Amino acid sequence: MPLPKAELHLHIEGTLEPELAFALAARNGVDLPFADTEELRAAYRFGDLQSFLDLYYALMAVLRTPEDFTALADAYLERAAAQGVRHAEIFFDPQARTARGVPFATVIEGLGASLDRSEERYGISTRLIMCFLRDESAESALATLESAKPYLDRITGVGLDSAEVGHPPAKFRAVYEEAARLGLRRVAHAGEEGPAAYVSEALDVLGVERIDHGLRSMEDPELVARLVRERIPLTLCPLSNVRLRVIDTLADHPLRAMLDAGLLVTVNSDDPAYFGGYAGDNYDAVRQALSLDPEQLRTLARQSFEASFLEDDEPRRARYLAEVEAYDFPA
Repeated sequence: MPLPKAELHLHIEGTLEPELAFALAARNGVDLPFADTEELRAAYRFGDLQSFLDLYYALMAVLRTPEDFTALADAYLERAAAQGVRHAEIFFDPQARTARGVPFATVIEGLGASLDRSEERYGISTRLIMCFLRDESAESALATLESAKPYLDRITGVGLDSAEVGHPPAKFRAVYEEAARLGLRRVAHAGEEGPAAYVSEALDVLGVERIDHGLRSMEDPELVARLVRERIPLTLCPLSNVRLRVIDTLADHPLRAMLDAGLLVTVNSDDPAYFGGYAGDNYDAVRQALSLDPEQLRTLARQSFEASFLEDDEPRRARYLAEVEAYDFPA
């Protein structure tokens, strides 16, 4: 049995495995520019964030109907359950869908059909976080939030993703202010390729409660002290960092130093179909590369639940934390 954990940084579109991509393409009459699944899988070996994003958005063309999104979420949840995920806070990118003529309602209906039964079928509780694409305009983000208003009973929070450099958090001040007014939780990608200053800006200008990635926070000692003092979570994605060349090897990852500094860090998979591993794979990889001991792994799992948006269900969070404490690591 794997160590129980929460996954807080997971893009559902990034769980599209080649086999499912081809199956959905066939169902929807979409021609993919790859001969077979192996050629597509080879294309998943990219050199930087932009080349990944180009492929990522191109493959979204196979997602057309509610049933496609249900299949996508079901496939992720089945894999996540096998790797010990007990709670998942799932990102989705509606702008990438509506730009391709897929209505907002189609995405919500399809994902909802899966998430509504995720606990019964997979033993995983879920939350849904709607992300804005930071390389799109601030006006587009506001329009997306407006489109989401009929579905806010299904959406827990908002996030900010896609290409970071050149798109500072402050660009999205207005949409985050409106999201706060609507009672939505707020997270944002910052400090992955962008500087540590983007982390501070996301906190001070956008009022985010959690930083996605945040690796470069370590370049600013005052910021580190603040993150520790205010217990602001960072959702790290180690295998993603290596595949996108944010770091050279896992042995270079600052995760261990971040734990030693007292940061509330968590381990997640980001876009696991593209980056070589789901949540449990990331835990296994950092355990080996950084020589993490069972207590450090338990701390990561514990912090994943502490950092989650489960305040509305404290009995559930307490139960998950008890599972972490009771977990017996294999000899």
